[in-house]
Amino acid sequence: EMSEMSERSKQNVAHGLAWSFYVGYLKIVLPRVKKSMEEFSRANPNLPACRKTWKLHILVPLSCDIYDDLEKADSNIQYVTELTETILARAGIKKRVYKHSLYAITDEENQLWHCAVEYATPLQTLYAMSQDECAAFSREERLEQAKLFYRTLEEILRGSKECADTYRLIAYEEPEEAEPHFLSREIVWHLRQEHLEEISVLEQSHPPSPSTALDSAELNLQISVSDLPQPLRTDGF
Repeated sequence: EMSEMSERSKQNVAHGLAWSFYVGYLKIVLPRVKKSMEEFSRANPNLPACRKTWKLHILVPLSCDIYDDLEKADSNIQYVTELTETILARAGIKKRVYKHSLYAITDEENQLWHCAVEYATPLQTLYAMSQDECAAFSREERLEQAKLFYRTLEEILRGSKECADTYRLIAYEEPEEAEPHFLSREIVWHLRQEHLEEISVLEQSHPPSPSTALDSAELNLQISVSDLPQPLRTDGF
């Protein structure tokens, strides 16, 4: 009876998608991300290296609207190269390839930030279900499922030791009025936070004088816990 109620209310959709995404993909690729970024950094010593950004940045748009080409989503996001491939035998597929794309993100000061970034692909399933009459999945239900997917995935990854410090979830709700560089600003905001985190770690290793110490409030990452998530920051962008 409980199973039937869950099926009717679709409560199990996002939960299952989050676990599938983790077990079938993230748990495989995340432990290898830092090594790939390190190899890229050694091959490109002219590019600034911020180790705190050596992780996979996973975009979670609550609208579930996903671009296959990030460069079309925002012209300030430009493809650079592919990182080192991971090749495994998986579910009967010989030499299955897992890889990530590296992008250069231009901020409002024309500074370049490099990072591996991609969408959470299961959101495509939620979007497709909302467009398919057979799924009987409304737009409101899609939004609720997107929130549940994010919360579930966040909880799973938080408890995963092998994935610790290898990812950053970037959940956001797009503005009602189109902003051509909204996405690049979202990503850059998170990259800046990671850069500050790295500075904080370095300063803890070499304690600075009180006058140069970073205020802890500057490093505080605020995540909305309201029923209607806002972009994961409060800087007014």
